[in-house]
Amino acid sequence: MIEAVDLERTYKLGDSDVGALRGVSLSVAAGDYVAITGPSGSGKSTLMHVLGALDRPTAGLVRIDGRDVNTLSDGDLAELRNATIGFVFQSFALLARTSAVDNVAMPLLYRGMRKSARRKLAVEALEKVGLAHRLDHRPNQLSGGEQQRVAIARALVGDPKVVFADEPTGNLDTRNGEEVMKLLGALNADAGVAIVLVTHEPDIAAHASRQIQIRDGRIAFDSAAGRDPAAA
Repeated sequence: MIEAVDLERTYKLGDSDVGALRGVSLSVAAGDYVAITGPSGSGKSTLMHVLGALDRPTAGLVRIDGRDVNTLSDGDLAELRNATIGFVFQSFALLARTSAVDNVAMPLLYRGMRKSARRKLAVEALEKVGLAHRLDHRPNQLSGGEQQRVAIARALVGDPKVVFADEPTGNLDTRNGEEVMKLLGALNADAGVAIVLVTHEPDIAAHASRQIQIRDGRIAFDSAAGRDPAAA
């Protein structure tokens, strides 16, 4: 589903180059459930952005569904994301003046889908996350847990092959965080959608079947290998 080879991502900080990723190689298969963990500044969110085609690597290769992102125009890359990937962010990233159902339908708008068809699929997605009674509520009329469920519905409305979730429980209390993790788990187990979860919380990472630890821009541990890959 996703293949990364020798990824590097360097940022300019004043006159200096800062290496956020330093030679990362990994693959995510269809139906995987992966947690990427590591301390603040380790490079885990940068890795998610590069794997999810929100950012391009400075060097190295990323293939998503068999397509090399480095060969794609910005427009083609946006179409690939829209057709293949769903995103869930800690900040929810909902449009403040837009209803829940229209927030969820937004990715379908960019596919040129008719309004009636968009709404039908958005309603179905909200029903799956238990928010059929909140269709026309705006984000400020919803609790934090409800807003995150709207974000999950938006991520799944386009029938993605993989969902990236960046600290999806970071702004939630324990109960709502558990509900969000149940939804992501069901999406993986029942629909076969690959989940790539970024978190610094061990109890959240424990929901995944595979854990990858990032330290100083490198993979320090991958449970799929059972050891430090650098020690091979």
